[in-house]
Amino acid sequence: MSKQSIETSGLTLAKGTQLRGDDFFEVKVMDDITVAVVCDGVGSALQGAQAAKHTTNFLINALKNRPKSWTMEKSIKHFIENINRVLYLDSMAEYDCEELVTTLALVVIEGDRLYGANVGDSRIYLHRNIEGNVQLTQLSEDHIMDEEGMENVLTAAMGLEESVSPYYFENNLSAGDLILLCSDGLYHELSEDELKSDLKMGASFLVKKASKLHHDDLPDDTTAIVLEIKEVDPRFRLKQSDLIVREHYKAGEVIDGYRLIKPLIQNKRTWLCEKRGFNYVMKFIPYEAMDDEMILDLFVKEAWMAKRLKAGFFPKAVIPKNRTHRYYIMSFIEGQTLKAYSAKKPLSVDLSVALACFLLKMSNFLMKYDLVHGDIKPENIIVTERKGKLVFKMVDFGSITEAYSNVTRAGTPSYLAPERFKQAPINEQTEIYAIGVTLYEVLTQKFPFGEIEPFQNPSFEKSIKAPSKLNPKIPAWFESVILRALDTDTDQRYKNYSEMFYEISNPLKVKPYFDKSTSIMERDPLLVCRIGFIGMVVLNIVQFLWF
Repeated sequence: MSKQSIETSGLTLAKGTQLRGDDFFEVKVMDDITVAVVCDGVGSALQGAQAAKHTTNFLINALKNRPKSWTMEKSIKHFIENINRVLYLDSMAEYDCEELVTTLALVVIEGDRLYGANVGDSRIYLHRNIEGNVQLTQLSEDHIMDEEGMENVLTAAMGLEESVSPYYFENNLSAGDLILLCSDGLYHELSEDELKSDLKMGASFLVKKASKLHHDDLPDDTTAIVLEIKEVDPRFRLKQSDLIVREHYKAGEVIDGYRLIKPLIQNKRTWLCEKRGFNYVMKFIPYEAMDDEMILDLFVKEAWMAKRLKAGFFPKAVIPKNRTHRYYIMSFIEGQTLKAYSAKKPLSVDLSVALACFLLKMSNFLMKYDLVHGDIKPENIIVTERKGKLVFKMVDFGSITEAYSNVTRAGTPSYLAPERFKQAPINEQTEIYAIGVTLYEVLTQKFPFGEIEPFQNPSFEKSIKAPSKLNPKIPAWFESVILRALDTDTDQRYKNYSEMFYEISNPLKVKPYFDKSTSIMERDPLLVCRIGFIGMVVLNIVQFLWF
């Protein structure tokens, strides 16, 4: 489930006047799954709160890093059994009895599928509106005594015995579904009718409503998490499609009505093709995806991004509904890469300014979706002609990713900002640096810090050679913009796209750029002369008065 398709809320309040209770909860929304956990530390156990926190943190981290070859059911059951055994053995070692004891309610959302498990009496509910008929269904199973007067006695809990048998379930999800995880402190205070009517208000509303019933003096710790499904992630369905993946394709072959003409790149996975007299680009998934789920995930994400990002910066892309092979289709753009175009001669200043505006507008468009391109460089930009005028198109979707994600060195080394080599997350400033490198390269046919090889740890200590020394046609204001975009000090580099775009659009307002090593005399010789003149006058006056 993508971060844009689910909203979460959670709150816990301690009983009475206590500042902290025995409940603990956590929600983690990741790119491919969402995990939510509520644990209610058993009050009769001395270390119930510690058990609740330990269980929650363990399950979140374990599911985040689960083996890709495991099913979700195997992952959930295996990790629950592991942490249960740890709690029990630690209790026996430290206290010689069961003290690290907690209940558990856990859900995992992947695509349009809900996976869940519980141990004890913490509950999981599904709220669904079916054609105006609202239903609230308890999906979990209470592990409690069924004898009258013994309803609060648990028959199972995490850490109570060395082995545990969680109640496990799976369900399909629909847009608009609400999922509630809660401790018994909530459902003992609010009826199912109240939960049904108020669930859409969120976790905080529910917990505070329960607290108000007791004038903010709750008889038990009370916790709730509410997950609202805005839309079901379509990438999951794309991934599950049963499609052909072949190692080799050949010219003349017809795939779903598209006739393959020639491969466009060396690996022969991207082809120029034709259908009904029109040319297209067909991009096949790498054959290695047959044995590597990560490659499959990346291609599905790429295809979805290509289809989703409908703007003039990119070629139009579609994922045919009735395709038989795993690929997607892009419109064919007649032209050549900016790398090849600028290799013949440096780009003109006017065209370079237009390129800068194009890249900044494209990047700003992606930021509206909380995305960054991740691999801005001349090889990924096509120079084409429209109405007698040269324009640009960005043709690579494979590197587009979430802003501020930690993708280490993903991208091309020569265009990576210095902080990216130190594991900094990708963001607007790192993208601005890549734009700066691109502008420097197309204007000078050189890299500001030389070409950087993969896995090289470059030094960014030396000063960049002013691009005007390599290309005298570059005006001073544009040089200042480029150098500021390339500053290795993030405090000096442009902070966001709009700041850089403003200066490019207003050349007269661009302040001269100087790096830290530039002397005051070089930065402002007139100021130095004025200071020297004033100093001489003061010195003469002092000498006159002295003698």
